[in-house]
Amino acid sequence: MSNPIHVGIIICDRYRTCAGGKCLRALRARQGAFKDYEGREVELVGFTTCAGCPGGNVEYAPEEMKKNGVDVIHLATGMVVGYPPCPHIDYFKTFIAEKYGVKVVIGTHPIPEKYYRTHQACGTWNGPEWESRLAPTLAEESVRLSYD
Repeated sequence: MSNPIHVGIIICDRYRTCAGGKCLRALRARQGAFKDYEGREVELVGFTTCAGCPGGNVEYAPEEMKKNGVDVIHLATGMVVGYPPCPHIDYFKTFIAEKYGVKVVIGTHPIPEKYYRTHQACGTWNGPEWESRLAPTLAEESVRLSYD
């Protein structure tokens, strides 16, 4: 058996009742930010919220995930497609990587088309910082539509 990649997911607390359907679907299909794991076994070892602004759970949840062998923590796509996007996402990424020595990826499932169109129309993602934030979850229109 191969050595699985152990993944943790942190979602925005605004979506605390989310059952994780899009994230888990993308994980199974190796789409969105999970495309880098194509051909690899993946085990989900943690799924939680940030606990609300300014993200108090981000200080503690990665420690629990590390105890479960996490290799990479994904900050859910909801953090970039929410209205507004999470204002703390860059800090979360830096903090988790520095404090816990864990790779952090912004994004999980592909950005749904309805969110893509709205944010494009509103100019939410204008600016050079957004290119790297969105890159793992951008997909062709047909895939985005399948996540609506």
